[in-house]
Amino acid sequence: MPELPEVETVRRGLEEKFIGRRIDKVEVGRQRSVRRTSREEVIARLTGVTAIAAHRRGKYLLCPLDSGDVMMIHLRMSGQVLIDRVDSPRPAHSHVVLTLRDISGSIQELRFVDPRTFGEVVVFDPADADSIVPELARLGLDPITDGLSLAQLRKILRTTARPIKAALLDQHLVAGIGNIYGDEILHQARVNPLRPARDVGPAQSVRVHRAIHEILEAAIGQGGSTLGDSQYVDLEGGSGSFQNQHRVYGRAGEPCLTCHRGKIFSTNIGGRTSCWCRVCQR
Repeated sequence: MPELPEVETVRRGLEEKFIGRRIDKVEVGRQRSVRRTSREEVIARLTGVTAIAAHRRGKYLLCPLDSGDVMMIHLRMSGQVLIDRVDSPRPAHSHVVLTLRDISGSIQELRFVDPRTFGEVVVFDPADADSIVPELARLGLDPITDGLSLAQLRKILRTTARPIKAALLDQHLVAGIGNIYGDEILHQARVNPLRPARDVGPAQSVRVHRAIHEILEAAIGQGGSTLGDSQYVDLEGGSGSFQNQHRVYGRAGEPCLTCHRGKIFSTNIGGRTSCWCRVCQR
């Protein structure tokens, strides 16, 4: 699933190539991709409007429209947002297509592509957010948009005895971190992912806080991570490159690149495979 750096990369692409362009036409193929409302409602509420901003909360993309509505996109496991010429071949599984026109009259298509159809496009009145998209109000602090101070992180960690890796992945506590960056953050911070969150000491919490910001910012700077399945790409179909910097994620059984003494160990934490070095991370 695309995590905070990948979704932020898409958000920046939307800010550059989607904002300010009028939506002339809306096509919805799979009802499942707009399942919270209906195909007809999404078409009616998007046709003729213009997006005026592109925001992100955790892994959610939020685009306020000049009609007063908000368009939300969640990529989930395999969703992609692509922009291309109207005469270019549409990728398979282009379930929602917006025809865009800029002030010069140039026309392009914004395509929501999702082979597994777990992702979705939602258009809603902000006054109805609690009933249409209730999960937004339950999201924890976003490390980038909210800042996530050291004091806030320490307060969050004190609330749970679960392993710190599970706490970092809990979107109600910290919004946007997933399995990839949870592994990389804890490795840089030299913290065992099985350590109970409330037992993380002052020095360790400083390292975790620093690693959260450094890892996420570095990944954003490299366009996120595109793994072997190539499911995540940016708006123009380009791959991220931060996967080349992964030191533990997906490297179970391989030598540790940090200490050169241990091997990367893996186990299941909170239903997810976690990788770490038992020499570096104690």
